[in-house]
Amino acid sequence: MGSRTRGGTRWKRFGVVMVPAVAASAAIGVAMSQGALAASFAVSGQSFKVTTERLVNTDGFVQYGTLNKKADGDYVPVAVSAFNSATITKLCQSVVVPTPIGDVTVKLGAGADPKKPVKAKNLFIDLAELDANATFTNIDIGVSASHTTKGPKPTGEYTPGSFAQQAEAATLTNVKQTAWATTAGTFELNGLNIKLHRGKNECY
Repeated sequence: MGSRTRGGTRWKRFGVVMVPAVAASAAIGVAMSQGALAASFAVSGQSFKVTTERLVNTDGFVQYGTLNKKADGDYVPVAVSAFNSATITKLCQSVVVPTPIGDVTVKLGAGADPKKPVKAKNLFIDLAELDANATFTNIDIGVSASHTTKGPKPTGEYTPGSFAQQAEAATLTNVKQTAWATTAGTFELNGLNIKLHRGKNECY
């Protein structure tokens, strides 16, 4: 069974039905600007933007709601998209960093050559907003996060009883998203380039 979805999601309410998203390695972009170092870190309180032309997952996806703790002690609700593996083409990630000389945009690009895409394993994305086209294979919607079986095991202090969805495979195209954090077991960033820009020069 397959299903298609297009639309935007804003977390005005925590229990909405969610669609998956993709991000670049926050361990590169966010760590450079904010000092985040580990999978279980307090998020910086600054989100970042990501675009990608295409993400393909063929071996398991899960999405669920939880809370991220910020460095100031407050919490922010997120939809976590988790993939056992992902192949990503034309990836762009940007974060705007306030500095004494004004805003500076850190911009990362990779996977511009479709023959040499970005590859990730055990990928978790904590997102706040998404716009994309998506196709799911054998999707289950409304599963308890603690009983999902098709993707990485959900984690988080507020996760166990959370609303979740899962699928055997997922394909996303024309993705635009805002995220709080990303972690991955491995990230293979083919054709990686990182540039600094004065002012705001985001991916979208």
